[in-house]
Amino acid sequence: LEEAIRRMTSLPAQKFKFKDRGLLREGFVADIVVFDESEVADAATFENPHAYSKGFKYVIVNGELVIDEGKHTGARSGTVLMGPGAR
Repeated sequence: LEEAIRRMTSLPAQKFKFKDRGLLREGFVADIVVFDESEVADAATFENPHAYSKGFKYVIVNGELVIDEGKHTGARSGTVLMGPGAR
């Protein structure tokens, strides 16, 4: 699990040269997901492809709570990330 999380966080941040993301560190952007590994499940179906996955308790994007106890707060704190090759 730890290696999977590293491959989804710090590894891509390093690859795309995002100097303030990918780690829980002072001064970095707070993008955090709190989940229960035993409860994580895909809820999407053919009829409802946009259903939220289960087991994700909290999601913090750019330091703002977006998912609270599995419910969307209405916050839209995301931002477009552009790497060094962006035009």
